Amino acid sequence: MAVSGEGPVGVDELLERVRAGYARVTAEEAYAAAGAGEALLVDIRYAALRERDGLIPGAVVVERNELEWRLDPQGSHRLPEATSHDLRVVVICNEGYASSLAAASLHQLGLHRATDLVGGFQAWRAAGLPVTVAH
Repeated sequence: MAVSGEGPVGVDELLERVRAGYARVTAEEAYAAAGAGEALLVDIRYAALRERDGLIPGAVVVERNELEWRLDPQGSHRLPEATSHDLRVVVICNEGYASSLAAASLHQLGLHRATDLVGGFQAWRAAGLPVTVAH
């Protein structure tokens, strides 16, 4: 994130900076980690996108504006899965942009293993990984 005293940056530079702070994962890596119980997949896409494109089985749906509150292990509104700052979280948006900023925010909360999915849900679907129809 921007260091005090630095000037403003564009969103492309901001993405480059935050992504340099952690290792992003591919759809196949996220699928394997979730299947092994080593990562919590968190879908932050808008409801309209989930309804249009479907859901990733086993992923927890958390609206972006609730993400930090739901994943803060110390918070009163946390998900049952958010028990430790050591939790490995893979944030998934539609194409892998908003999820990078969300992962950076989770890092600021102390979730040092938070990451995001390169290419987002669209990369997951393109890889032929499981998707269910939203109800």
